[in-house]
Amino acid sequence: MTTIDYVEIPSSATRLRSAQSHDIRPAPKIVTSLPRPEHSPARASPATSQPMSPTRATSNLTSMLLSSALQLPANAPAAPRTQGKGAPRLLSNKDPLSLPITTVNFKRFVSKSGPIFWLQDRVEEIVLWKKSWKDTLVWMAAYAFICYFPRLVLLVPHAIALGILLATHPAIKGKEGADSSSPKVVQASPPNQAGETSVDYLANLQAIQNLMGVVSDGHDFAMQFAPYWTYSSPYTSLILSFVLVSFLALVPLVNLIPMRTSCLILGLLPFFVTHPFTQHKLFPALQRSGAMLNTLRERVMRFIDDDKLEDKHWRTELREVELWENERWVRDASSGSGDPTKAEGTWSKNNLRPGERLAWTRGRDGWSGVADDGSGQVSSNLTFSLSPGWTFVETEDWRPDLAGSWAAPEGADESGWVYSNDSWLDTHPHPLEEWMSGGGMTRRRRWTRRIYYRPQSPV
Repeated sequence: MTTIDYVEIPSSATRLRSAQSHDIRPAPKIVTSLPRPEHSPARASPATSQPMSPTRATSNLTSMLLSSALQLPANAPAAPRTQGKGAPRLLSNKDPLSLPITTVNFKRFVSKSGPIFWLQDRVEEIVLWKKSWKDTLVWMAAYAFICYFPRLVLLVPHAIALGILLATHPAIKGKEGADSSSPKVVQASPPNQAGETSVDYLANLQAIQNLMGVVSDGHDFAMQFAPYWTYSSPYTSLILSFVLVSFLALVPLVNLIPMRTSCLILGLLPFFVTHPFTQHKLFPALQRSGAMLNTLRERVMRFIDDDKLEDKHWRTELREVELWENERWVRDASSGSGDPTKAEGTWSKNNLRPGERLAWTRGRDGWSGVADDGSGQVSSNLTFSLSPGWTFVETEDWRPDLAGSWAAPEGADESGWVYSNDSWLDTHPHPLEEWMSGGGMTRRRRWTRRIYYRPQSPV
């Protein structure tokens, strides 16, 4: 609460005088709360009695992370404006960019975003067959029923509302109020947010962290194909022709496609792909039968790299250099309970034994190591010597050999790793159970990068 006692009386104001004594009547003090507009997103929660000050806001982990990420200058403008005619402008009633406002809103979002990630976990349980095969089959049957009667999708909001009301009914939960003759008992409202020190708050923060990573990975993956849609690639005209021809060819065929059957197949396909039998039996069998999938992925990556090459790269000679990544598996002493099929462990370069191959080597034999930082670990700036006149292609980076052509005919796993025994022999695309029981496994992965010849200009 604050008192309005800081208002200066203008010199042009007329003072009020009492009718009896004609003296100056003092203005009454009015006590009021600080202004808190309803549209302000920095509004504190009802459980907070006072607004959070910048000092208190920056004293916790959330505030420190936000302050290090934002790096706001001291003279930051209230709202960024874009100059130019027709340029978008922010609305004037929005709050300015501020670290205290960002901190308060982020903390409120973390405490109130639990239902979003709860729903995400429930969907994953159903789609990935994690909870029970009976529950997943029930949802599959419900989806098939909606596909057969598609107009029932309009009743889905009502079904969700009824499900929530019935699930929280006192009679179903065994609480008081089940008897209709008894007076109605009003249940307490559920908490609207999680405390900052609670497990739920930390779980929401972890889910937001992982969601930010997924969104960033998805954006980076999609941006690889952006040049093909923005006429930044010579293949854009071919894509336009293909899309136009296929569109005109599919126009008369749209009415012939059975929509109910198509929606049913496409909707149930994810359940088939995520089934444990498909994941642990069918897909590994397909991978063992051949490295077609990895080869296709590698060709797509190479196609993208070729499209990024400049004219100077095509006009000269291109070669490929290789680098080998080595790791060792160490079994956890408390895992497995004596069962080798349930043994757990960690893959790491730190598990490599003294005297054996280094974490990164130039040759397949594992003995021609590359320069490191003195501790056996290669720094982020890898020292890789090339012959005079040769240099790395600037538009691409190191790529893993996903097909594992050097370990033919076995090949590699989906990440390009080739597994071997404790002595780096007997290569396989997947680790064997006897290696787990013996406690010794190793693996290698081949990385490649292209170089091109650029003659040194005379001095």
